[in-house]
Amino acid sequence: MMAGAGEDLRALFGAGVRAALEAWPALQIAVENGFGGVHSQEKAEWLGGAVEEYFFRNADLELDEVEDFLGELMTNEFDTVVEDGSLPQVSQQLNTMFHHFQRGDGTALKEMASSITQRKCRVRATTLTTARETDEDDADSVEDMEVKGLPLGWGDVTATNDGAAADGVCPQPESSGPDSQTIKEEDIVEDGWTIVRRKK
Repeated sequence: MMAGAGEDLRALFGAGVRAALEAWPALQIAVENGFGGVHSQEKAEWLGGAVEEYFFRNADLELDEVEDFLGELMTNEFDTVVEDGSLPQVSQQLNTMFHHFQRGDGTALKEMASSITQRKCRVRATTLTTARETDEDDADSVEDMEVKGLPLGWGDVTATNDGAAADGVCPQPESSGPDSQTIKEEDIVEDGWTIVRRKK
């Protein structure tokens, strides 16, 4: 391989790496929301060079090694654990591009980078809606379910009698006679806890 052709291939591989990383939703979300701090965009740009260099220094990488490397970078640089299943996909893309580079197949590198760029989609992180925003009709019960000023939907999952989780709603126990547990207003203490007492 000639020096000029090798430099061109290296540039094509670098462009492919950047295209794959720019199309990666987990990285987009981390950058757009500043998970890497005030320099998130610069870190994302650096990440492309770091990944490219990683491949050049380690010629025979296995897919799981690439996944581990990308996962570590996301954790260390963006304080993000990628659990959406995209890590193996991005790692496979990068590995395939590097194999094209090693074989000197510039055409395949161009096509792959172009394909990734064309199907790139913009992804935005959205905040969870609270019951107050989604359940306007039931405003009174939403106000009753607020815990220490936090609206329903912010860490207020409670357990029902059978142990299953319900979104902020814990049904009252049904009366089964004179031995049933009753909750009196004076048994509810200030911080929202309820004292449960047995009848004697």
